[in-house]
Amino acid sequence: MRILLVEDSPSDARLVQEAAKEVLLRVDIRVAHDGVEAMDWLRETESGREYGPDLILLDLHLPKMSGREVLAEIKGSPRLKQIPVIVMTSSHSEQDVADVYALNANSYIAKPADLGGFIHTIEAIKEFWFLTATLPDGHSFAKAESLQTAPV
Repeated sequence: MRILLVEDSPSDARLVQEAAKEVLLRVDIRVAHDGVEAMDWLRETESGREYGPDLILLDLHLPKMSGREVLAEIKGSPRLKQIPVIVMTSSHSEQDVADVYALNANSYIAKPADLGGFIHTIEAIKEFWFLTATLPDGHSFAKAESLQTAPV
C-alpha cells in the first residue's frame, strides 16, 4: 500500500510518518514537497511507468502549485480521479472546506497540533481507509494480514 503525502512542511511530514509507525500502519509513504513535484510523480503513475498511490494526503498551502490546483488536476484525470484524496491542512476556514469538497475531495481534516493528535488522526485514517473501505483495485489492509501487525 502506498500513500502520497503532499506536504511542504518537513516537521508535519515527519509527524505523519512517526504517527504511521506508532499505529503500525505499514505503508510506503512518498513525500512530495510541493504541488509540482506531486503532479510530476502522479503523471508518471498515470502513464503506467510507476505504481501509483492508494491514498493521497494533500496540504492546501503548497509552493509552486496550490493544493486546490493539485486536487483539481487529480479529479480531472480519468486515471487519477479514483485515488482517494484527503485534504489535511492547517486551515479551519469554512470556505476552504467548501472549496475542496466542490473539487471532489474525499475528506477534509484539520491538521492536529501535536504528535498525539497526528497519531489519533492517522489511526482514524487507517481504520476507515485501510481496514474498512475497499480502495480501487481491491486494495485493503484487511486482506493483507502481514501489513496489520508488522511495524514500519
